[in-house]
Amino acid sequence: MNLPSFLWLWKIAAWSMGLAIAAYFLLAIAGIWMRILRLKNQSYPQGLRLFHLAIGSILVFLVLLLLTVGIVGTLGYYGNLGHSPHLVAGILVVTLVLISGGSALAIGKWEKARSLHLITNSILFFGFLFVSLSGWSVVQKYLP
Repeated sequence: MNLPSFLWLWKIAAWSMGLAIAAYFLLAIAGIWMRILRLKNQSYPQGLRLFHLAIGSILVFLVLLLLTVGIVGTLGYYGNLGHSPHLVAGILVVTLVLISGGSALAIGKWEKARSLHLITNSILFFGFLFVSLSGWSVVQKYLP
């Protein structure tokens, strides 16, 4: 691709990453709240589960947007992929988010889904840390 500037693309990535991390922490708060209520055999406040599913869906969208921006931007700038550990970190995070989303939809239908969801989201914390740190070094390459 011969685009005049990739700055607009990196702005989309920066906003998407910030929103994805915010969504992750909102999901953690809502998820921990639901877990505590479930352990106390109490019902959820109205809309809590729906809020959790909605924010989770937004997280899936944002991570897929980040994947797209990363691939388009890297191919456009370098012509190929694999210039840093950020590619591995990104694929790891996308995979974890998709596993988390899929397991969330299977809760109640599959016995192990809740455990898979919780374990995946715990690992996802470190995935977001890895992708953020590796992404920071990538961003420095593109800044003028």
